[in-house]
Amino acid sequence: MGQLRCRVYVKDVAGMEKGLVSPRTLAELPPLISKIKYFKAHNLHAISMERSRGRNVKIPIDGILLEGTLNVPERAKGIVVFAHGSGSSRFSPRNMFVARVLQEAGIGTLLFDLLTREEDINYMTRFNINLLAERLAIATRWLLQQNESKGIKIGYFGASTGAAAALQAAAEPDIVISAIVSRGGRPDLAMPFLNMVKAPTLLIVGGYDDVVIELNREAYNQLKAEKKLAIVPAASHLFEELGKLEEVAKLAKEWFLECLR
Repeated sequence: MGQLRCRVYVKDVAGMEKGLVSPRTLAELPPLISKIKYFKAHNLHAISMERSRGRNVKIPIDGILLEGTLNVPERAKGIVVFAHGSGSSRFSPRNMFVARVLQEAGIGTLLFDLLTREEDINYMTRFNINLLAERLAIATRWLLQQNESKGIKIGYFGASTGAAAALQAAAEPDIVISAIVSRGGRPDLAMPFLNMVKAPTLLIVGGYDDVVIELNREAYNQLKAEKKLAIVPAASHLFEELGKLEEVAKLAKEWFLECLR
């Protein structure tokens, strides 16, 4: 017997156009519907389409230009640099969602690509924490030279491998980072540098993410600076459940507002 095939039409969350989805089997429908509901609930599609918000920048690093978006509100309370996870980019809908919450709270944001498209194809490069941390540190030095950031405190927001890069970059002696937030991060990948981190650090992990919880606890024990481990109940690694990404954004906002003032 051949596979049962079906075609499902769905509107995008903005309600502007229809897309065609052709699941190979009916078994694919539940996760598909779940994903549609998730993006609609968080309006991540609409957020990801707003790519022009802020100033488009190109950061010179090692003979290449990494693209990003710098958004600094008037009288900004600080600027948070985002370090995305493996396989992601500055257009990460989840990071953009958190960035929007921070911007509305008067905090500036810089979202940029840690890797070029060619580099991102290489699986090993995605997990080269030394390279990612170096890129983040160079981008931070570039940011500190911009007119918008003069005299403003800097924070890091890292997701997945980006959290390890943020913690390692924060250990650089010439960079002063005032706060760090990790979302579903892998701080254990920066273990040798954790005792050198001076910035107050918030580790946020989903309650269902058992393995990553243990890895974060191990990293937490190595941190010497002010620290907090926040476990979001009933949340998975990507915080896809309804309302959970909002909890992450709220925790991050409160941490940055406290530490960047």
